[in-house]
Amino acid sequence: MNNTIDTAVILVFSAFVMGIGMLFARTGRNLKSFFAGGEAVPWFIGGLSLFMSFFSAGTFVAWGSIAYKHGWVAITIQWTMCIGALITALYLAPRWKRTGALTAAEFIRERLGLPVQKTYIFIFTLVSVFIKGSVLYPVAKLVSASLDLPLVPCTIGLGLFMIAYTAVGGLWAVMVTDILQFVVLSAAVFILLPLSFDKVGGWEGFSKAVPDDFFNLLNGEYTIGFVAAFVIYHICYIGGNWTMVQRYTSVDSEKSAKKVAFLFAGLYLISPVIWMFPPMIYKAINPTLTGLDTENAYLMICKMVLPPGLLGLMLTGMYFSTSASANTALNVVSAVFTNDIYKGMVNPKASDKQLIRVARGSSWFFGLGMIGIALLVPAAGGIVEVVLSISAISGGPLLAPPLWALFSKRLNSTVTLWVTGIGLSVNLFFKILAPILLDFKLSRGMETIVGVGLPLLLLLAYELWASSKDIIAKEYLTYLETKEQKRIDALEVNEEEAIEIKRQNRFGLQVIAGALLFTAIMLFILSVMTTSGTLITAVVATVVLFSSAIPFVASRRVNVIEVSTIRENHPHE
Repeated sequence: MNNTIDTAVILVFSAFVMGIGMLFARTGRNLKSFFAGGEAVPWFIGGLSLFMSFFSAGTFVAWGSIAYKHGWVAITIQWTMCIGALITALYLAPRWKRTGALTAAEFIRERLGLPVQKTYIFIFTLVSVFIKGSVLYPVAKLVSASLDLPLVPCTIGLGLFMIAYTAVGGLWAVMVTDILQFVVLSAAVFILLPLSFDKVGGWEGFSKAVPDDFFNLLNGEYTIGFVAAFVIYHICYIGGNWTMVQRYTSVDSEKSAKKVAFLFAGLYLISPVIWMFPPMIYKAINPTLTGLDTENAYLMICKMVLPPGLLGLMLTGMYFSTSASANTALNVVSAVFTNDIYKGMVNPKASDKQLIRVARGSSWFFGLGMIGIALLVPAAGGIVEVVLSISAISGGPLLAPPLWALFSKRLNSTVTLWVTGIGLSVNLFFKILAPILLDFKLSRGMETIVGVGLPLLLLLAYELWASSKDIIAKEYLTYLETKEQKRIDALEVNEEEAIEIKRQNRFGLQVIAGALLFTAIMLFILSVMTTSGTLITAVVATVVLFSSAIPFVASRRVNVIEVSTIRENHPHE
């Protein structure tokens, strides 16, 4: 393998992404523009960004490991994300937009009170740093193994790069690079898939070489109970995770918020089938992997069938997908710290300049924490164990109460804290103490069922009791007053801000068009240089080239002249 070509591809794309971050360095005028894109982000940009925010190299490593060992069930599990997104589109995304909050933490403070917000901020920040740090590890492992680089320096270097452009450019930099990452990753997988089938002798050679139960919808420890619990979990996660909520609040209307979630659902209906076949095919080629080695199945099929240059493209896509997930979390954690802790509790009168400085500094602080966690993942039993366990322990207790509060006028701060505390305590007991004290361990399915089901049952029990007593939470009445005041404030149009938001959005669309054009050129170059896959690479490059016209045309439709004219006609208003 020619590491020089692959390394060059990674470096060229990485430099380009950093350049994009620098382009947006001056677009973050205030918190709304830095963290929410002025609440006017095009829905299709938000939907693709949401999809990439959910994606990571952990998808290839964790789900790739399951696909290698158990086959189609890895696709079944990921289809639960599609179902979760459909429910979110129908019921949750428009509700979040209707709150008028910049972050989920802001809604929690307004609806459930400051003590709940403080508790949730602490838990959310801790969980985000752990989960996103854990998904930085597998991509560093992939790049390290592929290019024969030391793992620790590779992890640190990739992590620092990820933090840099997030801290510089804010939400638009994150979303533009999300789109680029989506295109690069999709291009790489669409090239990998036919080459993999060709290596195994087509569908017939593949289907004959795998176990008889390889195409079962359910397999191994991933039972119907686990899948059902995962559906409920992903309704909570996609509908209530703070990084996801930011995509629903940063668009211009409730209708657009629905479209964001619907696009995510459509992508997760199709993409798992495409993503998961390569490690399944590798099972037919080499069925001997065991233990944590199964996490390398995706990398091994890539190294086997991709020529120099295209392997670098695949690694770039895997790294970019991880950085998309991690930098979105960084952006939201930083938003919560800046908007809800620094501005809300420490310095309410801080200027926009001070807030942007705090936002960028907090991105670096939390990003370095993620790098530290990534370095500790091997000691925790591997990426599958870390991600699924943290999700099972924290998902239900942290996400269910705020989602319930979107609909309930009876839930109060005391009950919320009790539900969260009981849920976390029970989950931690069964995960950590029960195996030691009782020699008892929940199955993967039961772990998820208890983690998600218990908080929902507690919330339902309280809702029924409060309804029988006709209790209305005082926090809900306060929230109605706050919401009405925000509605009144929103009617006051800042013409200068409106102009800048339109300019920022038009600029973002133009940069996306340029990024797609750059990617198409790189793919055409690789199609000439590669020793195999020339035709499919050229075809993908052509598709990307024509796709660049979509954001360019959209940018031409963003009209800032009309607003500018209003300002010129009323210069002293």
